[in-house]
Amino acid sequence: MNDNNHTEITDEWVEHVAVGGAILGGGGGGSLDEGIEFGELAVEYGSPTLRPISELDPSEVVLTVSGVGAPAATDSHVKPADYVQAVELVMNRIAERGRSVGALMTNEMGGFASVNGLLQSAVTGLPLVDAACNGRAHPTGPMGSIGLSSDETVLQAGVGGEPDTGRRHELVVEAHLSSAADTIRQIAEAAGGLVAVARNPVPAEYAESNAALSVYDQAKTLGQAVQTARDGETAAAEVASLLDGEVAITGTVDSRELETAGGFDIGTVVVDDHELTFWNEYMTFSRDGERLATFPDLITTLDTDTGEPISTAEIAEGQSVTVVLAPASSLALGAGMDDPGLFEPVEEAVGQPVVEHAFPEV
Repeated sequence: MNDNNHTEITDEWVEHVAVGGAILGGGGGGSLDEGIEFGELAVEYGSPTLRPISELDPSEVVLTVSGVGAPAATDSHVKPADYVQAVELVMNRIAERGRSVGALMTNEMGGFASVNGLLQSAVTGLPLVDAACNGRAHPTGPMGSIGLSSDETVLQAGVGGEPDTGRRHELVVEAHLSSAADTIRQIAEAAGGLVAVARNPVPAEYAESNAALSVYDQAKTLGQAVQTARDGETAAAEVASLLDGEVAITGTVDSRELETAGGFDIGTVVVDDHELTFWNEYMTFSRDGERLATFPDLITTLDTDTGEPISTAEIAEGQSVTVVLAPASSLALGAGMDDPGLFEPVEEAVGQPVVEHAFPEV
């Protein structure tokens, strides 16, 4: 393997990637503060590695790591060790069949998601590949399944909940993709709102053909731009420029409604008469009934003063925020974003048309 292709994982790298990942999270993808803490723990623990997926043997098994649940849930209890345990549960099941996991891949970008996999890499010695199911955050497991069909049998594990209580769950499920994803979402809700997940082992050849590749450079560049900007206005302009997007509005959050149900955060944010709907991530952005952006376009909110990304779980009435929009074409997206059927649940969740905007050719 060519050492020149390997990335040195440092605390500074973690912070840049987590901040940029939070921007690409589009309101979701987990807590930025927890992501930085998680990534720095990985660096402190050992030597997590990041490698191009092209370096793997095509037959090596790539395992996706994720967190599943509602970011705003107040009763969730997931420790860093739970993310490692979820990986080990799947590794053990695969080992029983005479195979082994060769690498890890994060599910998406986000404040936490972008560095998810680093601790598991440091503990297990497995590399994290420079790829993701999507180079932005998305709400459902099937969207992060890199094109696996709903009736494909997959292996998934979920771990979370307060130890020594009825909410503690450690589960391995093997079922059709749609059923496995629903089961994991159900145990996330039962565990208090969140579980650490390892899922969908696939050959590296399949992952390379269907995942979003080389996702970390974009996250790092965005994070650096925000952290070196002189103020929030400059940061927002830089983010928009880097993503070939636009600064849509700067204003005050007039209202924010959120309901946590079914393992998701669902709600609406109004900024100076502009409406943003979200299902964990921002799904739509409209003004006076006119649709201005629709998932998987990136809709992201930044603190007006600092430029720091603000998630849907954190945004609050009275805050001054800047909304930045970027087209889906500026993002690295995996095969899970190609199926209009996977967008139908979004419409049901937010009560807005989505498929006709995301797939105008259909």
